[in-house]
Amino acid sequence: MTDGASANHLQGEKSPYLIQHVNNPVNWYPWGEEAFNLARERDLPIFLSIGYSTCHWCHVMAEESFEDPKVAELLNSGFVPIKVDREERPDIDHFYMAVCQAVTGSGGWPLTIIMTPDREPFFAGTYIPKMARYGMIGMMDLLPKVEEMWTSGRERVLNSAKEIIAHLQKTGTGKEHDWPESSESGPGGYGKGRMEKSLGTTYRSLAKTFDSINGGFGDAPKFPTPHNLLFLLRYWKRTNENMALEMVERTLRTMRAGGMYDQIGHGFHRYSTDAQWLVPHFEKMLYDQALLIMAYAEAYQVTNKQEYRNTVENVHEYVIRELTSREGGFFSAEDADSEGSEGKFYLWTLNQLKTAVEPHEAELGANILSFEEEGNFTDPHRPGGHNDSIPHLSPSTRDLLWNEDITARELGRSLEAIRKKLFEVREARIRPHKDDKILTDWNGLMIAALARASRIIGDERYLETARRAESFIMNNLRDKDGNLLHRYRDGDASIPGNLDDHAFMILGLVELYQATFEAEYLSKALELAKLMTYHFLDPGSGGFFFTSDSAHELPVRRKEYYDGAIPSGNSFAALGLILLGRITGDTNWEDLASTIIHSASSEISHHPQGFVNMMNALDLGIGPSKEIVIVGDPESKDTNELLNIARSTYLPGAVVILKPFIDTTLEPAPDPHPRDISILAPYLSNYSMIGDRATAYVCEGYACQRPTNDPEELRKLLAPHED
Repeated sequence: MTDGASANHLQGEKSPYLIQHVNNPVNWYPWGEEAFNLARERDLPIFLSIGYSTCHWCHVMAEESFEDPKVAELLNSGFVPIKVDREERPDIDHFYMAVCQAVTGSGGWPLTIIMTPDREPFFAGTYIPKMARYGMIGMMDLLPKVEEMWTSGRERVLNSAKEIIAHLQKTGTGKEHDWPESSESGPGGYGKGRMEKSLGTTYRSLAKTFDSINGGFGDAPKFPTPHNLLFLLRYWKRTNENMALEMVERTLRTMRAGGMYDQIGHGFHRYSTDAQWLVPHFEKMLYDQALLIMAYAEAYQVTNKQEYRNTVENVHEYVIRELTSREGGFFSAEDADSEGSEGKFYLWTLNQLKTAVEPHEAELGANILSFEEEGNFTDPHRPGGHNDSIPHLSPSTRDLLWNEDITARELGRSLEAIRKKLFEVREARIRPHKDDKILTDWNGLMIAALARASRIIGDERYLETARRAESFIMNNLRDKDGNLLHRYRDGDASIPGNLDDHAFMILGLVELYQATFEAEYLSKALELAKLMTYHFLDPGSGGFFFTSDSAHELPVRRKEYYDGAIPSGNSFAALGLILLGRITGDTNWEDLASTIIHSASSEISHHPQGFVNMMNALDLGIGPSKEIVIVGDPESKDTNELLNIARSTYLPGAVVILKPFIDTTLEPAPDPHPRDISILAPYLSNYSMIGDRATAYVCEGYACQRPTNDPEELRKLLAPHED
């Protein structure tokens, strides 16, 4: 047994979460053969604890139990304890979370699994207190009971483990399809019947749970779920259902105005503990920033409202300042806790406001940011913490600020001056812990988000940030065969990439291509798509496994379709492959995407609201598709005029392709020319400028229109009903 002054077997690990536990009296091992061999030699069960460095209840359980010598003695004598960072090893987390949900009906972190040395689980739970309370079993009771069962009731334990594994082998396989292929399908095999009706079913499911007062879906706790908002924008475009757009706008505005948003330093917190978006769980995750950038950027494209554009700008500012490494990769998260208290870094008293700003600013700041004498946040675990306020905008202030008139601009300038002063004061506080590991999948999401925002808004800074991150990932997180690796920290890149790593990076590269029209990005996306197909595809039932064909660490190889806080790798794979098919003209990619959606159809039909990002892929797949090809000199005014029209129009089902005009009389061309997109998309070979002017070719629903040089004609082709 280790003592609190010496390190356990986690010493030398790179994960910030594992490092947090390196001096626990629990003799933790990292996941690996050393621990499993020891469990076999000593004939002991495995106690597996899965969490992440910015998880509040993981900290609570660690302080309460894993730092306690009595709990440690029970764990060290009767078990082989293993610690896993869920963000570093999502393959392990996904599998054992499925176990927990199957056994208990729910899940979360910290995740607690007890299993055989052969990795077969027989107990699952989440947070477990040290001592029993409120009907919850405590660690001091649970561990001796499990030890006794392992010793005297082994056969029952092993049978339970076998039953759990058998159940998991039957679920998550995607073998049952509820959507038969339709004779109405075009290339890609998307049926227009039952599949299209599923979009309406999903919309009605979201509308049923929509909070018409506060925005968002359901009651507390309330999560941002930006993929729901992206779906609703697409549904509004498809059906002209104004309520869908209203749901998006109300949610985006109330989130941005609430304590869910960091009004002083920008960026969004993880989720709201109440229905009003006031009291957040204060951690900040990279993936939330990425998905919300997408939602606010697209809302700006639809409505042209400056508040949405400003939010994209502010979140980008936060990401650059706090979550971007010197090399360009993005860090994972910031904790909710500082100085042993959740949210302390972000809270203010009215007196602190008065001290930070000029007297004439204090009253205005208190009114705008809702600072209250009695406070609006109480932490029962922090003595004296009863006068704290979470800065947020009241509905009347929000509406006044976002009117976009002269008064609003003046008020906005005053608020910004106050915010900057509060920010400077806050910077002197003790900051929450930062999880500085760089994850390929989350970086892929942020690359996609910033590239998309750059082409919608036209801000080159977003594009430059995305380019640097892409360069970092592709140069530092690939193995010798070109496969992606999952995690980078302290100069160490390791852990084989999973489906999410490949699918999210493919989407990021496709978005970068559409933002830059540099064929290199498209070429990289195609390369990764081939690797993903080779290593992850289930050729029998369709869909992609989460782990590659070379991964053999877990009892069952599963497929994930559910769109949780982070949408599934299969849903993003479908989106990316459809886009690749549309850009390159290779319908095999669309066919493959269709099999993914079909393989998830049984699960979707039972709970459509749990698969909304897959519905975004379905919406893209069934169309109407729109391919916009512009041929011209990328530097010329007429080319950029056509491109700006294509980019300013909200067309979620469209791809935009630039075929650069190459004057080989002035620029002798190697073979092939590096700017020639026709190498990757051969159908473009015959596309050319007409009359020596930039020319647009528009195809929709597998039918092509007459090419045009006229910007107004292009505008009408893209939005015929918006005159």
